[in-house]
Amino acid sequence: MIRLLVLITTLLFASSALAAGSDPAPKEAACTTAPRELKDLYYGEALYYAFQGDWFDSIARLDTELWQYHGLDEPQRDSLFQHIDQAEFAVGDFELAYRMHQRAGRAITAVIEGNLEEPVRNTAIFRLARLYFRKDQPVQALHILERIDGAVPAELREDLAFLHAQTLMANGRFADAAPILRQLQGGEGYAGFAGYNLGIALIKDGQELEGRQYLDRNGLIESAVPATLAIRDKSNLVLGEKLLEEDGYDGAKQVLDRVRLDGPFSNRALLGSGWADAFQGRFERALVPWSILAEREITDSAVQEALLAVPYAYAKLGVYSKAAVLYGRALQAFGTEVDKLDASIASIREGRFLQALVGEELKQDGNWVVKLRQLPETPETYYLLDLMASHDFQESLKNYLDLEELRKKLATWEGDLDAFEELIRLRRAYYEPLLPEIDSQFRRLDSRMRLRLEQRDHIEKRLQAMLTAPRPDYLATAQERILKEQLAQIDQDQVEDGELEARIGRLQGVLEFNIHTDYDRRLTEAYQHLHDLNRLIDALQKQYAAFVRVRQAATQSYQGYDETIRRQRSRIGEARETVATLMARQGHILEVMAVNELSSRRDRLAEYQIKARFSLADSYDRAARAEGLKKVEQ
Repeated sequence: MIRLLVLITTLLFASSALAAGSDPAPKEAACTTAPRELKDLYYGEALYYAFQGDWFDSIARLDTELWQYHGLDEPQRDSLFQHIDQAEFAVGDFELAYRMHQRAGRAITAVIEGNLEEPVRNTAIFRLARLYFRKDQPVQALHILERIDGAVPAELREDLAFLHAQTLMANGRFADAAPILRQLQGGEGYAGFAGYNLGIALIKDGQELEGRQYLDRNGLIESAVPATLAIRDKSNLVLGEKLLEEDGYDGAKQVLDRVRLDGPFSNRALLGSGWADAFQGRFERALVPWSILAEREITDSAVQEALLAVPYAYAKLGVYSKAAVLYGRALQAFGTEVDKLDASIASIREGRFLQALVGEELKQDGNWVVKLRQLPETPETYYLLDLMASHDFQESLKNYLDLEELRKKLATWEGDLDAFEELIRLRRAYYEPLLPEIDSQFRRLDSRMRLRLEQRDHIEKRLQAMLTAPRPDYLATAQERILKEQLAQIDQDQVEDGELEARIGRLQGVLEFNIHTDYDRRLTEAYQHLHDLNRLIDALQKQYAAFVRVRQAATQSYQGYDETIRRQRSRIGEARETVATLMARQGHILEVMAVNELSSRRDRLAEYQIKARFSLADSYDRAARAEGLKKVEQ
């Protein structure tokens, strides 16, 4: 459906009858498809924006994702690894749709030179060749197409063949393009287009008769598809105008009458059909198509010519009074249109044309170019429908609209920086009064924790040493240590009493016996207690680390951003100046193109005014002489 809409738009404003070829699909759309199973959400986000035509955001997100991916030590562990080949192709695809042709060419070339499957590689070659063809570099496009080898996706075969034929025609190799176009005639995707281009190729190759036969046959095809009907009309128009130039009036009349009255080429066909009769002196018959044409939109050049042709026919028929009246109406109509053109040129020079182009309400309508022309408050666009449909103007307009969108994004980003600064100010006002007391408590707890950790480490070292050099006395209980000290003190004070000394010795022996015999059990329990202590220490250290992180997060939430924000604000400011400069240049280009178009239309109307004035005077003279002769005869 998209192809058909683009075809109709392209055919509606075609201005060259014997163009090198006609492309039924000059769309700017991404060919990248969504993966069957999405593994990377960031890649999916880029696709989400791309499928809505928001190329800037899609490219920015995919560029960031690819940059991070290529900076990883082990990229195969990243979720984008599952889609990396498609993502590498998609970035060039999106850049191509956004008309970043240089970057798109580099990206697609990198894909072609990579280790890819034949269908993916050939798809990339097709995209790159079409890029060069659209940039009016057919020689490079043909060299790229010659690199296609192996399997080609089924859905791409007709598109590839038609692009190959177009490229050959653009390089003047019409004889080589003809066989390819012959094979495409039976396909549904290029019904009518292959026949039209084949006819043009044969005519350019010197096979005039066969080429005309194909154009004639193409002008009789039956279809319900609007695009096919449009190319059928174009075939009849091209052939009819060619016959008309060669004085084949009857054949031209027959062919031109095939063109639909409601088609995009009907005005030129009606005008040519009338001249085919007029050149043979059949002015009564010429009045039929010319009268129909004269009632149509006067901004069309064919309609303007018909406004002179109708009274011309009446003058040739001797109805001079009718001719004079119609010349007067034409002169009045031309004067009105000249005034409109003057107003349009003045409006464009005042900048209103660019304001109308960037109006948001128009972008909601897919047919906004036509709608723009119909707005009564925008006279600067009234005569520019043909110009707006031209490739050069469309590309310049897209660049201007993209710059306008970028200008809005920069303004939004600058506002975001203001919001960030306000957020940082609020965070600082909240945290700074709280942090001094928290830090004071933390320092006290930190010193106590460090002391306990040192004690734990000391105990652990002793236990490790006791594995090789047992020290039962280290595991004596507090009560045992007190008893031991008391016995030692009594023994020192009562050294003269032998019986007491013996009793003290027995008690000391019992105490030492208990300590040594219970050593293994006590050592095991000590290790168990150390293990429990280590678990508590680990939990404490996690809490400590969590506090440190929270403390850092609290301070980092408002510290260290001033320089970054200043730098980003400076970059945005520079970018806004650059965008403003580019917009001024691009807008000037659009205004110059529009003014030149309107000036040429105004000059043409001025010539028509001169012709109408002379013809009006001549018709009045002839009408007066005819009236005088009637009176004399009476």
